[in-house]
Amino acid sequence: MNKTVEITDLGNKDYKETWDYQEQLFRSILDIKIKNRRENSNLITPNYFLFVEHPHVYTLGKSGDMSNLLVSEEQLKSKKASFYKVNRGGDITYHGPGQIVGYPILDLDNFFTDIHKYLRLLEETIILTLAEYGLKAERSSGETGVWLDVGTPFARKICAMGVRASRWVTMHGFALNVNADLGYFDLMIPCGIRGKAVTSLNVELGVDKINEEDVKLKLLKHFSNLFEAQISHQELPHQFIS
Repeated sequence: MNKTVEITDLGNKDYKETWDYQEQLFRSILDIKIKNRRENSNLITPNYFLFVEHPHVYTLGKSGDMSNLLVSEEQLKSKKASFYKVNRGGDITYHGPGQIVGYPILDLDNFFTDIHKYLRLLEETIILTLAEYGLKAERSSGETGVWLDVGTPFARKICAMGVRASRWVTMHGFALNVNADLGYFDLMIPCGIRGKAVTSLNVELGVDKINEEDVKLKLLKHFSNLFEAQISHQELPHQFIS
């Protein structure tokens, strides 16, 4: 089993470009697995983890309800935001500047074949990272992602999650609000859940700006510990070098 995970930070990149790149990596792993099965070979499958920050964009998952987007696509254009229907689970989600998005593209045969465990460990990665900033984050029963003050009238989501998996290969992932402009969340019903607020790490700590590179380092530390993974940092792929 290959437990090395190749980390690439794509910087600020268009959602569709990044989605296409995810699909490319996802398909490359699937192709190896299919070849192994057909030819009874034992080629090693790689694992990837992409960090990225997207320009303003709204994405709707396979089970999502279009009515959870509260403005027209024309109004989105006036906000310099784009919109895509995507092939992950979950409902509607916003991505934008000040948000750390993580896309683990893993062959879970290298780790464990349990999607429920995979999601719980992703959540735990976020929970342990936020604990380093003095926040008690937790799961909310029946609601994906990571929350604060669960079970109170002040419950608020700080990290959204939505994944896709096929033959135990994952894609999509999490979006952690670090220095996010929370006004953009007012244009939708986040994850289709009414009456729940959204927050950002800088708001919770009462500061103007959090060092996002420090947050990424903490995320990788907890991710590698929880998944018992070896981290390998990779250079930007050629299509993302300007």
